[in-house]
Amino acid sequence: MIGITDIEAAAARIAGHIVRTPTLPSPGLSALLGVPVTAKLELLQHTGSFKVRGATAKLLSLGDAERAAGVVAVSGGNHGIAFAVTAAAFDVKATLVMPRSAPARAVRIAESAGAAVRLTDTMDEAFALMERLRGEGLTLVHPFDDPLVVAAQGTVGLELAEDAGELTDVLVSIGGGGLIAGVAAALKARRPGVRVWGVETEGAEAMSAALAAGGPVPVPLSSVVSTLSAPSVSPLTYAHVASLVDEVLVVPDREAVQGCLDLAEHAKLWAEPAAGCLLPAARAVLERVGDGARLGLVVCGGNVSAADMAGWTARFGLDGASALPS
Repeated sequence: MIGITDIEAAAARIAGHIVRTPTLPSPGLSALLGVPVTAKLELLQHTGSFKVRGATAKLLSLGDAERAAGVVAVSGGNHGIAFAVTAAAFDVKATLVMPRSAPARAVRIAESAGAAVRLTDTMDEAFALMERLRGEGLTLVHPFDDPLVVAAQGTVGLELAEDAGELTDVLVSIGGGGLIAGVAAALKARRPGVRVWGVETEGAEAMSAALAAGGPVPVPLSSVVSTLSAPSVSPLTYAHVASLVDEVLVVPDREAVQGCLDLAEHAKLWAEPAAGCLLPAARAVLERVGDGARLGLVVCGGNVSAADMAGWTARFGLDGASALPS
């Protein structure tokens, strides 16, 4: 298990390479949800998501031989952007494997940073190709199955604990589980009374399936939210969620996209569906915990194009309007 000393060490290691993102109360979201809401704005990282924390920590840990061998990663979007940009900054040759469902914008950014991008038909095939390339001698920078990466993602929770006012409940999105594993470890050490809730989208339910099965299992992927679409979680991330997280909630893609529209309208934030899913989940949390809640939302990323948002809005028949609760 990742401990607070691991997270503090990661914070010291990556300081100067990442943004200490703002942690701010949101009057608009507080009015929308009817309780005080604080947002941790990881979408303001210089690569547009929290993923740069883990990528930076891992790349800084490499020895000369590992750097010389080159690095490989797999990603549905955000890890790929962070990996490619950070590898370029550290002058390390990078190979990135992505499924064709990954956002075109993410592919373009990775390629423009100098990474060699390999596309596969599915996320399962992307992970398989990553393992083959690792076997050929490239150094793996895994998006979530690495203690260094999880500890670095936990610095989000460390900053939240230091910068937020009183919180009762914190919501964190789940793909492979690296972010919530680290955030939960940090919060349970620094604010042990805070409840931590995970959020997945339908068709990207790797952690929910693992909790039901008692360990990681492969899952079919069908969500439009490619940045949450891990084919399975890892034993490392599963162990943290099983031990430290109160519940994992699953929301439909349509509600995640509506959440993006709500974040834009009420919080003035341009966020991706991996963050938009937090709002419908927040309503479910409030139904469970009742009065007196003070919510913290980890707004994990904003790497979404206007064209993608327009396409999803049309697909799900959304008009951008959301009614305030009665």
